Amino acid sequence: MPVKIKAIEKSNNEKQMIQTVRDAVDKNLKVSIAGKMHSQGGHTYYKDSIVLDMTGYDKIIHINPEKRTIRVQSGATWDDIQKAVNPLGLAVKVMQSQNIFTIGGSLSVNVHGRDIRNGSLISTVKSFRLLKPDGTIITVSRTENSSYFPYVIGGYGLFGIILDVDLELTKDELYKMRTTAMSYKDYPEYFKKKVSGDDEVRMHLARITTGPHGFLKDMYVTDYKLAKNQEDLSQYNTLKHDSGTMLTKPLLGLSRQFDWGKDRLWDLQQKYFLSKNGELITRNNVMRSESEFLEYENENDTDILQEYFVPVDHFTAYMDDLRDYLQKEELNLLNITIRYVEKDDEAVLSYSKSDMFALVLLINQGMSNEDKRATGKIIRKMVDLSLKYQGSYYLPYYHYPSKHQMERAYPRAKEFFEMKRKLDPEDAFMNYFYEDYGT
Repeated sequence: MPVKIKAIEKSNNEKQMIQTVRDAVDKNLKVSIAGKMHSQGGHTYYKDSIVLDMTGYDKIIHINPEKRTIRVQSGATWDDIQKAVNPLGLAVKVMQSQNIFTIGGSLSVNVHGRDIRNGSLISTVKSFRLLKPDGTIITVSRTENSSYFPYVIGGYGLFGIILDVDLELTKDELYKMRTTAMSYKDYPEYFKKKVSGDDEVRMHLARITTGPHGFLKDMYVTDYKLAKNQEDLSQYNTLKHDSGTMLTKPLLGLSRQFDWGKDRLWDLQQKYFLSKNGELITRNNVMRSESEFLEYENENDTDILQEYFVPVDHFTAYMDDLRDYLQKEELNLLNITIRYVEKDDEAVLSYSKSDMFALVLLINQGMSNEDKRATGKIIRKMVDLSLKYQGSYYLPYYHYPSKHQMERAYPRAKEFFEMKRKLDPEDAFMNYFYEDYGT
């Protein structure tokens, strides 16, 4: 539903942001913080609020090639960072598959991606500066104002404005691609032996079909293994751009309408990745996945994301239960991508309480209230299935899960919201995520 806000403030300097926050507090207005606004659960706006658009606050402040660190303003995107560090032979440690997101937004949801050795984003953050509700600025790290650190990262903009961030980088590397088709039953053992058990495999991605032929059974996995000839990196390190969507985009459109379209898209994707076996690609280019083919606008329906985390050892049983349930329901499931994320004990709202497979679901749903109710019912059941296997779900998406489910998936949720009320007692920073789950 449309939401009427008070104003959008596009800020590119600290003084302006400080004044905006102080003026809002004086006038008893709420402040919401927005980057690229790709979250789907009202995290970046609130009724009658001042929405602070951070995308103009996007400078690269400093790069230290020797220490492999970068300091960047929070409105910069991963693409901005990649363009700055690629000529220096450096790369990002942890980010989403796509590079279109802002750094501040990525910290606020504590992202993870294809890298299997560095966990979620919080593990790569050295420090950041935070503009608090009272208009003052503090530096936050694991040793300075450390109590803020595990709340702000993965804190959905509720504790203040992340101004700039000091991130760890890593070397850009040359990888050899390896794609294998397999049954879902073989995936956990394959992953343990061939992926996590092989130190030279640095990145990993898997997909499982949503088409009727082999529904939630047939998979292919792509591993990115350290190439032997690292001295050839310079021959491959030109940054790639979004391309190859001429066929994928219309096939994704057909898969929204027809089951045979889902099978056709699956066949195309699998054949494409299998054809890439043995090819070389840099780390930076692995982290520049295409996104334009996902763009979709229709007044009658829309695409949403959901993400579920399940412990590696429970994957097969979980998939059996998920398949049995979805075969009885009408859910237009377009794609499932599978990644791996290590256990994270640092973030208060950690989604990975153990080593997990992360299943990202792309779903097409109608826009009517009846459609939303039907989708919500199915999603809540899928959340229950994840919880059954000691898993969880990801919070940046539409708020179909109940408050009770949220608290089960995130055992420290009450602690998180109590700290919000302590550090921001007037709720100066507000969004619908907090209203739905924290009040």
